[in-house]
Amino acid sequence: MDLTTILLLLLALTNLAILIAVLRKPSDAVTPAQLEQRLRDENSRLLSDLGQKLNDHHNFVAQQTQTVIGHQTTAQDRFRLSVDQRLEDIRRTVDEKLHETLEKRLGESFQRVSENLERVHKDLGEMQTLAQGVGDLKKVLTNVKSRGTWGEFQLGALLEDMLTPEQYEQNVKIRPRSPEVVEFAIKLPGRDEEQAHVWLPIDAKFPKEDYERLIQAQEQGQPDLAEAAAKALADRIDGCARDIQQKYIHPPHSVDFGILFLPVESLYAEVLRNAGLVDRIQQKYRVTIAGPTTLTALLTSLQMGFKSLAIQKRSSEVWQVLRAVKSDFGKFGGLLEKAKDQLAKVQDSLDSAATSSRKIENRLNKAEQLAPADLAAAPALTAVPPESESAPDARVQ
Repeated sequence: MDLTTILLLLLALTNLAILIAVLRKPSDAVTPAQLEQRLRDENSRLLSDLGQKLNDHHNFVAQQTQTVIGHQTTAQDRFRLSVDQRLEDIRRTVDEKLHETLEKRLGESFQRVSENLERVHKDLGEMQTLAQGVGDLKKVLTNVKSRGTWGEFQLGALLEDMLTPEQYEQNVKIRPRSPEVVEFAIKLPGRDEEQAHVWLPIDAKFPKEDYERLIQAQEQGQPDLAEAAAKALADRIDGCARDIQQKYIHPPHSVDFGILFLPVESLYAEVLRNAGLVDRIQQKYRVTIAGPTTLTALLTSLQMGFKSLAIQKRSSEVWQVLRAVKSDFGKFGGLLEKAKDQLAKVQDSLDSAATSSRKIENRLNKAEQLAPADLAAAPALTAVPPESESAPDARVQ
């Protein structure tokens, strides 16, 4: 309830009190006009007081409001300053963190970029070296003689890894009156004692030009050129197999077949794709075509055969040794019997010597127990012992 309502209530109560007081007096004392005039005067006075109090109240309220507003303004200013200070601190902290994080990230990024650049430079150097090596290899493979040498090197490396030096030879002349020599030949066991071994010829071939023409035609999608290149490659392989058959297969100095080695797996796979080529060459020329993987498997099988043959040879030698040991063991049994007899005689001699030793010891003990007077009165002992006691001593001697 506000102040105006309170004053109005007081005014109403005052009028009511005056009215009651007037009514209690005799009716002839106050006239209605006087009563009305009184009420008006009292109302005027009360209204004047009420207005004054209202003005005072409004002034007080305005003053209090100004004071509160001043306090609020001061508090808001302080709060604003505090908030601004906190925001400045937060901004400064965030800036420092962002700056530190940015410097760290930039440092790490620059370090990674530097490392990547170093790797790129290193890879570029390796690529240049590889490109140079590829160029050298291309030059080698372009030259027919160098290409053949590279195929021989591949074949020699496989033989060196799979076989021992005694199991194969290089540049072997198989035909007695022919100047032709095969690059490599494997020693296989001979048919009899007069022929210690026979040769298995292996020749390396690398028809690079025909193979490259075939691959290029296949990549360009030209079936006619691919078919012509495949036929040319087959003819080249056929000619190589014919050379091996004519130059290096010569029984009984060699086995009745040879091996044509292709040093590249993709080339060997392309030859296998030609239907019937491998079987036709094997039946016509007795030549087996092999790639690096196939030749490795073949050499592994030959190595196992060599081991089995060595075991068979060693087994015959072992049987001879066992027969000699059996004969020597029979002689050793006779020697053991003689040694046993000698040991029995020695044991008998030792037993007799032990018996004589005990008898002599008993006599010495009896001699020690005799008194000096008894020794003087006793008859002299004979120097020669009885026969029954001298016999063991004689056996000991």
